[in-house]
Amino acid sequence: MELDLKDRVVVVTGAARGIGAVIAGRFAAEGARVVALDLAFPEEGDGPGSPSTSGPSTSPITRLTCNVADPESVSAAVSEIVERHGTIDVLVNNAGINVDGPVADLEWERWRACFDVNMGGVFLMSRAVAPVMQEAGRGRVLNAASFAAIVPSVGSAAYAASKAAVVQFTRVLASELGPWDITVNAYAPGMVPTAMNGFAEMPPDAQDRLLDTLSLRRWESPDDVANLLIFLASDAAGFITGTLLDVSGGKLATQIPARAYGR
Repeated sequence: MELDLKDRVVVVTGAARGIGAVIAGRFAAEGARVVALDLAFPEEGDGPGSPSTSGPSTSPITRLTCNVADPESVSAAVSEIVERHGTIDVLVNNAGINVDGPVADLEWERWRACFDVNMGGVFLMSRAVAPVMQEAGRGRVLNAASFAAIVPSVGSAAYAASKAAVVQFTRVLASELGPWDITVNAYAPGMVPTAMNGFAEMPPDAQDRLLDTLSLRRWESPDDVANLLIFLASDAAGFITGTLLDVSGGKLATQIPARAYGR
């Protein structure tokens, strides 16, 4: 099966680093015209419209500064993308932040910030891009949820609730955009070591406890996530919509997955 994404216009939010940067690079490697959005980019001189390349064998990646929690910033970015490329074929709502802490100690400002980015960003970007896709009569919207939307952890009320909201939003939007052949899906990564979660820096015994929850007992890589998104963005996934796809390595598929490794 060949997943032809050549010249598709793909927008990835939160793409300056981490999982988002890998997703953007992988789409570029497939020949897509990728626009990476983020608050700022690490290389000096990057700003609105600053182009860069993700490697010699890939298509160029255009970088735009954008605050996905700000309606005006989102509108300006989407307008610039459409002016440059004429359309948007794929939107990957990857941008997100983590806010943790027990409910009794959680400040309202931190709760709001979590929802403003994790859910508000998905809403604002989807609202801005939907008319572009409707005019084209096709499109793909891919929203980052989390395994926390399936099984939350103690102290993750803000994060888990925001990601659960993304799942329900995805289902509604999928039906609303279905008449234009636009698919909308959410995806739930499990444990990808990032600067935000610090999994790889935990003591070995703490890492073991986390890995023991996985049916595939290894840390998830950003490429594991990107592989799913490339498929969902392709024509091969044209009849998949309104669902949450679990890409967690079988996290808690059974009560104690580690037992299989002890036999």
